[in-house]
Amino acid sequence: MTRQGFQPAQRLIDIASAVRTDPDLSRAALAKLLAHHGEGPDDLTEAAFSDTGAQELKDAATGMCEILAETDLDRAALMLNSLLAEHAAAPRLTRHDGHTWHLHTDHGDDAGWGNWFLASSALALAQILSEHGRITWGACQASNCRNFYLGTGPGSPRRYCSTTCASRARVAAHRRRRQEDSHK
Repeated sequence: MTRQGFQPAQRLIDIASAVRTDPDLSRAALAKLLAHHGEGPDDLTEAAFSDTGAQELKDAATGMCEILAETDLDRAALMLNSLLAEHAAAPRLTRHDGHTWHLHTDHGDDAGWGNWFLASSALALAQILSEHGRITWGACQASNCRNFYLGTGPGSPRRYCSTTCASRARVAAHRRRRQEDSHK
């Protein structure tokens, strides 16, 4: 039985949100996130995914936060091009560990976790940007939320990471309006 294909853009959103929320996120917590996104147990042992590898991944995720928070299409495209030029290699199709064929753009199997994450994440966002012709990701606009969102569906552009954050923002705005009206 083969597994579903990878979703590198959603993996980026989940890891960048987790690291942005908790910069001291443990190696074990990162490994759990990676496992959720299809990385095999052999790749997530302490020997294969060491504390150094976890730190590389956290640094890469922190670096991606700037692109995920960017709202200007041209600046986002230039930032992605810069990342692709620095971290990506010629794309190659690969199939391993029971996964379906998928693209790798890192510098090979010996590339570090940071290079792998930056190359695959930049490629994923570049594909989304070229497909939709606009930025479909961003930082949640709810106060006190540090998560990012990925919105590739039809309809109005997203502003929140979840319906919970959207509802809280609507309720807070409603209360503010009522408060303002009562002071008039």
